Amino acid sequence: MIDAIKLQNFRNFGSKKIEFTPGTSLIIGPNASGKTNILESLYFLSTGKSFKANVEEEIINYDKDICRVEGRVAGPKTETLDLEAIVTRGQINIGAGRPEKAPRKKLLVNGIPRRMIDFAGNFKIVLFGPWDMDLVTESPSIRRKFLDTVLAQVDREYRRSILSYEKGLRQRNRVLWDIREGNAGHDRLLFWNQLLVKNGNYITEKREEFIDFINNLEFEINSLKFNLTYDKSVISESRLEQYGQEEIGAAITLVGPHRDDFVFNKGERSLASFGSRGEQRMGVLWLKMAELSFIEDKSGERSTLLLDDIFSELDGPHREIVVDIAGRQQTIITSVNDEFAKDLKKVERIELIR
Repeated sequence: MIDAIKLQNFRNFGSKKIEFTPGTSLIIGPNASGKTNILESLYFLSTGKSFKANVEEEIINYDKDICRVEGRVAGPKTETLDLEAIVTRGQINIGAGRPEKAPRKKLLVNGIPRRMIDFAGNFKIVLFGPWDMDLVTESPSIRRKFLDTVLAQVDREYRRSILSYEKGLRQRNRVLWDIREGNAGHDRLLFWNQLLVKNGNYITEKREEFIDFINNLEFEINSLKFNLTYDKSVISESRLEQYGQEEIGAAITLVGPHRDDFVFNKGERSLASFGSRGEQRMGVLWLKMAELSFIEDKSGERSTLLLDDIFSELDGPHREIVVDIAGRQQTIITSVNDEFAKDLKKVERIELIR
């Protein structure tokens, strides 16, 4: 749970402090007033990453060279923590037009610098926005990112494994390129093969545990029963050897969790192929409810729920489901108006102007 957040030069905010209630907060404002930017800053404090920016320096106010996000987090099992994320463009102006090199990102817990694997997970969130509707029908990379975001919040070893795997994958692909061009021998693959197999198997194991967990949850939405099918790409020494020539030809690693996917099902049928748009929305809502349950089961903490203008995507009965969920933990909602707030209990309004 987060008590307050302070922004400096973050997106459209020069300086902004917001305090949150332990219950439901409704952030109201016109388009372009920065509602989603506030949720992005909260996501940054949770994960050390942005869910919007392609390049992290995009979050810095356009005419500044540094931005800062600070938040005070209180959890049921830990003392109050002060979290801080600082992002620069690689240099800062120290006066008289003199630039000085600076780290592009710095993450701190109680004023002490931390690595990503030790920063992420201190503030647990579940984010639900209109873009999540793409989880059903769009690229597998979106679904893999979802899995990583969930598991990284509750498993430090998963955070370490995914960082190590991604770095190893880039290095192995470079070696494959060198082999194809005749600049390296096959022996150079041995170390990277072992690294990818070790970390990849852990990633696969934890993704499978998550999917099994939510498939075993006993809840439906409007009598619709959903489940997921895990389409995993197993990595092993034998599979890397099996695809060895194809990988050298393509200069790309062809097997492993970076090629995983999962499929939404309504009963036994694919939701992407046979579900209506309304049913697909319900499938995503079911997944987000399952995500809340999973994080609570693994960590003993109820996540803060972030809802970005989600009511515009849902009809009346399904809004009622969200209203019910909102009352179960700290919830922060954005909307262009308070039309939907009448059904929310004990809601605190936070108004933004453009």
